[in-house]
Amino acid sequence: MNKEQMQNRLRWAALGLTLVLGVFYAGSKWGPRQPAAGNVEALPLAGGAAAGAAREPLPGLALPAGHDVALTDEEAINVRVYRQAAPAVANILTKATQYDFFMDPVAVEGAGSGFLIDPRGYVLTNYHVVQGAQTIEVVLGDRSRYAGKFIGADQRNDVALVKIDPKGKTLTALTLGDSGKLQVGQKVLAIGNPFGFQSTLTTGVVSALGRTVQTSETTFIDEAIQTDASINHGNSGGPLLNSHGEVIGINSAIYTPSGTAAGIGFAIPINTARQIAQDLITEGRVHRAYLGVGTLPLSGGLAEALDLPVKEGLLVVSLARGGPGEQAGLRGGNRTVVIGMQRLPIGGDVIVALDGKPAVNQLDVNVALNRKRPGEKITVTVYRGDKKMDIEVTLGERPGN
Repeated sequence: MNKEQMQNRLRWAALGLTLVLGVFYAGSKWGPRQPAAGNVEALPLAGGAAAGAAREPLPGLALPAGHDVALTDEEAINVRVYRQAAPAVANILTKATQYDFFMDPVAVEGAGSGFLIDPRGYVLTNYHVVQGAQTIEVVLGDRSRYAGKFIGADQRNDVALVKIDPKGKTLTALTLGDSGKLQVGQKVLAIGNPFGFQSTLTTGVVSALGRTVQTSETTFIDEAIQTDASINHGNSGGPLLNSHGEVIGINSAIYTPSGTAAGIGFAIPINTARQIAQDLITEGRVHRAYLGVGTLPLSGGLAEALDLPVKEGLLVVSLARGGPGEQAGLRGGNRTVVIGMQRLPIGGDVIVALDGKPAVNQLDVNVALNRKRPGEKITVTVYRGDKKMDIEVTLGERPGN
């Protein structure tokens, strides 16, 4: 290519680039733009009525008479229940002192939910909401604040009672329903303070009933109400209500692989909490059934090593002196063997069922006793050697309640 051809190509390339840039500039300068303010003119309503004259609203935009928003039946239930219940739902704020690695005191604040069950100022909540609290503050739905006094708790059921002084104010308590009549699919509403957002409403249904959910080594929810109503941190202790506005449970736990709500929440049945509250209000303590036996779960090769007739159950290793189990004729260990590094009393009965339901660990025992009151009877099915028998035990009251 000679010099003249090269110059011609460069001139054509320059001309093409100029055209491309010119089209882009034209599009940006003369393309669609916002109109100038002076060129905007409002369209007249209702056929061009003069300014200042009465105008009819456009169809579909008119407010209903009295400016009330039309609600579906389900929305009306949500609104009604929330308006009735929210004033009695509390935000419970706690303060405690813990100690760090260097044993220096560290102030720790906590928050949860609760609800009024009595106009005198009794508030139900979860035990874990107020556990270890040195000060308790109760903030009701109208933002009124009260100092809270810890009355007592049933730690095993994770239920606690707090008292506030109404100071002459008329308090409205929530009505307690009957959790024994719930059905799967029934509408439920939860009110609480998730992440500190006070008086938050979520809705759902009863997803399942009758589950036993262990929430820690020592606590569980018996006959748990499972719901898909959104429950998060801070909802603990708040009410789960039916469509009549009656409390049917205390929101207490969630199943959360990710740390946030996964649509699986659990509530303590209000029938359980009601009995605990009555005990605490009338007597200041909870009446809990007591069997008076010390047991060891049969696990691994223990049953085979001891040549027992069953592979699962609870070996009775000790009996409380004069306790219900001993009085009924249950037998504890009568000799000791060493297995590994452990001394183990053997020769006692092996409990395999309580009231006809299998008993293979301590949770099974706790659940069975949780459904009983002191003075009631329980049928303990045991193996004594190779012989299977039923022993009826009249339960006592757990010492130290």
